[in-house]
Amino acid sequence: MSEQEIIQQEPKWYVLHTYSGYENMVKENLVMVFKKNSLTERLFDITIPMEDVVEEKNGKRKLVQRKMFPSYVFVKMIYDNSMWHIITNTRGVTGFVGPQGRPLPLTPEEVKRMRIDLTVFDTNIKEGDRVKVTDGALQGFVGEVEAVDKANAKCRVNVSMFGRPTPVDLELNQIELIVE
Repeated sequence: MSEQEIIQQEPKWYVLHTYSGYENMVKENLVMVFKKNSLTERLFDITIPMEDVVEEKNGKRKLVQRKMFPSYVFVKMIYDNSMWHIITNTRGVTGFVGPQGRPLPLTPEEVKRMRIDLTVFDTNIKEGDRVKVTDGALQGFVGEVEAVDKANAKCRVNVSMFGRPTPVDLELNQIELIVE
């Protein structure tokens, strides 16, 4: 495959199964393998999704990061059959997630639902703005923005429910600014 054809292909997310606790090592090894085999133009991202969890130990609460999908590594790449042996023979990788260990790319819906491919959402919405909910269960409601989290593409909006302001968390693509 020529370099021009590679560039024109769309990268997709694939899931690799790893030995338990080897996720970070697999991530580092994959970067080295892609460099060694001159495939870096095909690799776009390798991620191990993490979540913040409050753990209580000895009566003390502590915020810790935990793997959302233990034993799995997500790789965004342009894949072809010649890469299968290179990736599956990487130390710590047990195989691809898919039928009979063959790679099956994640659908855009799965990527969005698992919150793997987080892009920074550029918006001009700020605290204090009046917005209208355009999507979801609260469609049509109007409220005031209380907080904006651009990194996670979310915001907290106070909407009037049952005659009182109620804070709700919404995605930034679910609201639109009301221009007055």
